[in-house]
Order: sequence, then structure tokens, then C-alpha cells
Amino acid sequence: MSGGAHGDGTVVWTDRFLDYSWTPEHPMRPVRLQFTMALARGLGLLEGVESLTPAAAGDSELLRVHTHDYIEAVKHARPPLGPTPDAPPYGLGSADNPVFPHMHEAASVIVGGTLAAAQEIAAGRTRRAVSIGGGMHHAMPAAAAGFCVYNDVAVAISWLLENGFDRIAYLDVDVHHGDGVQRVFYGDPRVLTISLHQHPATLWPNTGWPEETGSGAGEGSAVNLPIMPGTRDPLWLRGFHAVVPGALAAFRPQIVISQCGVDTHREDPLADLDLSVDGQRAAFIAMRDLADRYAEGRWLAVGGGGYGLIRVVPRAWTHLLATALDRTVEPSTPTPAAWRELVGAYAPTVAVPETMSDGADTAFDPWDGPGGGRETGDDRTDRARRALDVSVLATRRASFGLLGLDPEDPRD
Repeated sequence: MSGGAHGDGTVVWTDRFLDYSWTPEHPMRPVRLQFTMALARGLGLLEGVESLTPAAAGDSELLRVHTHDYIEAVKHARPPLGPTPDAPPYGLGSADNPVFPHMHEAASVIVGGTLAAAQEIAAGRTRRAVSIGGGMHHAMPAAAAGFCVYNDVAVAISWLLENGFDRIAYLDVDVHHGDGVQRVFYGDPRVLTISLHQHPATLWPNTGWPEETGSGAGEGSAVNLPIMPGTRDPLWLRGFHAVVPGALAAFRPQIVISQCGVDTHREDPLADLDLSVDGQRAAFIAMRDLADRYAEGRWLAVGGGGYGLIRVVPRAWTHLLATALDRTVEPSTPTPAAWRELVGAYAPTVAVPETMSDGADTAFDPWDGPGGGRETGDDRTDRARRALDVSVLATRRASFGLLGLDPEDPRD
């Protein structure tokens, strides 16, 4: 591992992240990371920033979360010569998780990146760290799932729990439910998992209902806000601010870990929310500010989903890098000509974005309790707001009492 003192913000990066590459037709392609870093560099965002180069996680670290048999299966998996079974062992070889060469090594580097970020923060060498290669939140202890082989975030949380942290907040804004991380810590009161995701009745993995609140000693340690398809920035942000700040204030975390998947974007091919790059940027800023307010600034941010390889992921995660580094990139900023040429050569038929914005309005009306919210007279807008508020109230009624909060008081 290379790197020295990193101040307030650290970027974890290695070109080895690009080895996490499925089949050519797979929607998760490493060029999304390549184009993000090219855009960030083209904007001068990383000038003077010493990046941290991670090593691959070893078996002892993977075993914090994953079973020995599963790790061995990943190590020995080989691309099939013919059709694979409908339910292949350990999820390896499915349509979502096709086996690719050196899969264990590539996935271990992803884990190493998130673990290195956690260790930098724990050692006090940085307050914030971001690894856009991470965020493989669907991986289960004994199975690959949802494009995820090893659960880097869960491994990092496990390490933090053994190294001085006993109140860790995990905040997941990917369009898909953060099921793998929730599963690992569902009974652990030291880890609060919060997930905002497209409604589980409408999208895989079909989990993340408000009633999923933790088990045993961990009852109250899981918070889930399902959001209906078609939800736009102002309503998504209304929901976020109606649930997340109150839960964090009650839990009093020592560190906030954010999974920043950007498949919530309106152009994402695999889901149905209607956010813009501007709304995603607003979410990143909110998460950073909440970490400043409740966790003494300790914030670990990772990537995750996002399949708009040209128009979405590079701009959104460049804003994420800027947010972590306190180097604001104004939405009106033009994308560099050299970057437009680079991505245009990769995808000649795609309209390459010319600025860092979608031109969207992110202003929102804060949630103001049951039955609140002003009617606009526009039927679609009012129905969408009522649907969002139903979800907010269901989540608060399921979780807030367990956190010692009033579910119906907008001040909580």
C-alpha cells in the first residue's frame, strides 16, 4: 500500500479495479471507473491529491464475512465451456454473475480498497476516504449476487468493529436494496444500516421493506425506505431528509459509510427511479454534511451500481470525489473537450454531456408530518408526493420508535 498523510480527503485508486470485468455484454463494465477518473483528472480535481493504492485483501480478511468453502469456490471457478445451470453453485456462473478469469484476485482488490479506506480513517490519517471501485453490497457470506462477488463494505465494517468502533452507520442510496450488508449485521446493534431504494415490489432483490428493522439485540438497527418508480429529485430528497438525519442523530455514529450507487438516475437501464446527476450530487453533499454533524467528519464513501457508462456514472462519481475532497465542481462546469473526445470514441452514438449538470431542480419541501404537504393541483405531482409520504410514514413507524424517536413528529 502506498500513500502518506492524506489530510481531510483520500482517494483510493488502482488500475487493478479495472480487472473486475465480467463478460463483454454485461451491464457492469469497468470503463465507467476509467471514464470517471479521466473526468476528475481532466477537471483538475485530483491535482495535489495523493491517492492510496490498495493491496488485495487476504483470506483472513475475506473470512470476516465469507465462508471458507465459498472463497475456495471463487478461487477455483473457471468460465464454463457450455450452458450453466439455472441455479449454479454459490451463484457463480449465473447471468448476473458469470465467471471471469482471475475473478478472486479482482474481487479481492475491490475489498482491499474499501478496507484501506477504513484503515486510513481509523488511524486518523484522514477524515474522509472514497473508493469508487467498492460498494459490492449484494454479496452474501456464501454466494455471489447482483454483480457482487465479495462484500467489501461488510468486510470493512467487520474490521472497524474490531479496531475501536462500536457505532457504525451504513447508508445505502443505490437503487437496489443493500441486502448483503443488512444480512451480515441484521442482529448487531453496533451497526445501523439505512437503505433508500426502489420499492421491493417493483425491483430485485425484492427486499428492504419498512418492516425489516433488525433482529434480536439488533432490533431497530435496520431502516428501510422503499421509493416508488418514477420518483424525481425533489421527492427523493424529501424522503431522504425525512428519515436519514433523525436516525443518525439518534444512533450517534462514530463513522458514516455511504454506498453511493447511481443507478437511481432516470437514464439507468436497469431500474426505474427518475433522479438526475444534480439530485445525486445533492445526496452526496447531504451525506458528507451528516458525517460532519454526527460522526466528527469521518466518512467513507464507495461506489456501487450505475450502468449509464458515459452520461451518468462519470459525472456523478466525479461529484462524489469532489464532495469528499471539499473541491466543489459547480453543476454548470463544462466537461473537458479531451474527455468528450475520449468517451465519444468509445460510444460514437451516445450524446456526450457537455456540462456536469442535467439542469434539474433539486429544491424540495421538507416532510412535515402525517397528512402534510401542499397540494399543487397537478394530479401526477400530488399522487407522487402522497406515495412518497406513505413510504416515509411506514418507515418511520416501523423504525423510529425503536430508535427512541417520535415517528410522527417532523422535528425528529
